[in-house]
Amino acid sequence: MKTLLVLCVVCTLVVLSASVTAEQKLKNCNEVRAAYSSKGFNVNDVPNKGVNGAPLKVCPQGFSCCTVEMEEKLSQQSHTEIKAPVSRLSTNLQSTFKQKHDHFDNFFRELLKNAEVSLHNMFVRTYGMMYVQNAELFKNFFEALTRYYVSGSAAVNLDSMLSDFWADLLERMFRLVNVQYEFSDAYMECVSRHTEQLQPFGDVPRKLRIQLTRAFVAARTFVRGLALMPEVVNRVSTVSASPSCVRAAMKMLYCPYCSGQVALKPCQNYCLNVMRGCLANQADLDTEWNNFLDAMLSLAERLEGPFNFESVMDPIDVKISEAIMNMQENSMQVSQKVFQGCGMPKPSMAFRSTRSVKETSFTGRFRPYSPDARPTTAAGTSLDRLTNDVKKKLKHAKKFWSTLPETVCAGERIAPGDECWNGTAKSRYESVVIGNGLANQVSNPDVDVDITKPDIMIRSQIAVLKEMTSWLKAAHSGNDISVENDEEASGGEESGSGCDSPSCDSNEDIYFSTPPNPGKPRVNLVHSNTSAGVASQGSMALALCGLILALLAPHLR
Repeated sequence: MKTLLVLCVVCTLVVLSASVTAEQKLKNCNEVRAAYSSKGFNVNDVPNKGVNGAPLKVCPQGFSCCTVEMEEKLSQQSHTEIKAPVSRLSTNLQSTFKQKHDHFDNFFRELLKNAEVSLHNMFVRTYGMMYVQNAELFKNFFEALTRYYVSGSAAVNLDSMLSDFWADLLERMFRLVNVQYEFSDAYMECVSRHTEQLQPFGDVPRKLRIQLTRAFVAARTFVRGLALMPEVVNRVSTVSASPSCVRAAMKMLYCPYCSGQVALKPCQNYCLNVMRGCLANQADLDTEWNNFLDAMLSLAERLEGPFNFESVMDPIDVKISEAIMNMQENSMQVSQKVFQGCGMPKPSMAFRSTRSVKETSFTGRFRPYSPDARPTTAAGTSLDRLTNDVKKKLKHAKKFWSTLPETVCAGERIAPGDECWNGTAKSRYESVVIGNGLANQVSNPDVDVDITKPDIMIRSQIAVLKEMTSWLKAAHSGNDISVENDEEASGGEESGSGCDSPSCDSNEDIYFSTPPNPGKPRVNLVHSNTSAGVASQGSMALALCGLILALLAPHLR
């Protein structure tokens, strides 16, 4: 009995002690005055001792060191303080991927420029003035590739550009190779029709077209994805906190001030419920954000492998040189096949009066270009290093939006255990932590969220991410569908290889077939409106390019 009495007395003394301590703090608001002043507010707003808190709108009523005016100012401060860590995390994410975008973009642009300079230097050294006189064709070719990389199919239809380029080369080069003859436009059209079956450059033009298409589609789509990330984060970061969120943040962060407990931090689970309510709409971005990042990671793998921009552009001069060597081996057969299929052209009277056929006929052998001394990698790095680094960043960015509450409610911002602010007192937080996303907030005990009114800005960014993901997946298969205005520019046709299997890279045997009526030239107009037509024109023009350059080499010795 005596023991029980002693325990009761001890408990009573503890309660009275705590009550007295709290009461003393309320009677003396000096700590609150100092803390309030440190936030940049006028210390005179704080009463010297506790006052009646009945007028307060957010914090517990009773005796308080807060006034209504203080509560309003602290509400604004709480808005700033919950926004600050989210803003900082968002800014870091924006900065990271803005930097990665610039690294990739500069790298791809420099690769393009290096490839152009390398080809120019090699061809000047190997073929001399005959290349120089036709150098604008290659210059225009690289300019068109650059425009496609920058603006896509809205500026350049890649297949059409290649077709037009080869057609231009064909007209110039076939006439020069056979300068002893005169050719009508109708004859040249016939030559164009036969180029596909002749394949004077072997399989190099077809492979190069596929490689260029895949590499460019993958590179520019990946760079667009990197550019989109900071844009999405920036737009989402402009979404303002709702009044109910600000109210909940005020209650969590500054209501302890009103009870004189300026050092008291919120319980972690309490903080999580508040932040999940405040960031409910942002969390709904997570699904499409993660899908987008998965698509970026998959395309990064393509950039390292079969769609490697560097491995296509760096040796493009060597590939064209290889095509020229193929043309050398088949030059006699090519001319014979053309003459059989389109008829013998008329001799040129002007040529007879100036020089002999022997002076312009092919007599030399080409030196295969040795790629021993390749130019240094672009932008002081390599594609492998860039992709390895960016993949780490992409993986780290996954679940960014859904984990924001956990990131914010950590460290010095919260108090562990039961020695924390639960919204009403210093005690354990009893409520269950609700899930992320707008739909789950219907049961949020701390933030009133209208789940029937999703944020318009965030919904629009979800749609943007979904669209970009579809572009990335198409680029993964070698197709470019990332066009806003391409239907006007190119009839709505997709650009790309349209093939996502190993067979696209297989070597195929080349067969030459003779037309049934070789005596008469066929002069019907050619309209290349199929993928096969595009490929044939590509092979034709590239073949003739090599042939004319090959023919002129003897004059440079």
